[in-house]
Amino acid sequence: MGRGKIVIRRIDNSTSRQVTFSKRRNGLLKKAKELSILCDAQVGLIIFSSTGKLYDYSSSSMKCVIERYNKMKEEHNQLLNPASEVKDQILTDEIKELNRKGNLIHQENVELYKKVDLLHKENLELQRKITTALAKSLKTRERSSAENQRTSSRYFVPII
Repeated sequence: MGRGKIVIRRIDNSTSRQVTFSKRRNGLLKKAKELSILCDAQVGLIIFSSTGKLYDYSSSSMKCVIERYNKMKEEHNQLLNPASEVKDQILTDEIKELNRKGNLIHQENVELYKKVDLLHKENLELQRKITTALAKSLKTRERSSAENQRTSSRYFVPII
């Protein structure tokens, strides 16, 4: 016949609760010792009773187990969340790189504005030259046309 299942909840009767705590504590301590022996594992177990009494087991020095735990926890946290100094350095480097790129873009922009200004001045000069050349051409054509009319009117003989 097997044991019946129990509901995992707080035991109301203080005497029963204390007996259960004692039995389960001893079983847990026994399992921790077996695990360390059978599997050559470094085990550290700390239990505080409801009255505040400490029970512990360690396969080696408890201090060594706790130091190892803290070291591993710190390494894990660093992998998940790099130290703020590293983050600050990364951000500082990114800011420097973005500033450098921004300065290059600004310099290119200034050079392009200078080129556009120069092209605008050249364009205005060409427009002025074209306007002047057109004006001269028109005057020359008008003079030529006027001279042609004068010379042709001298030799013009009306036919009647």
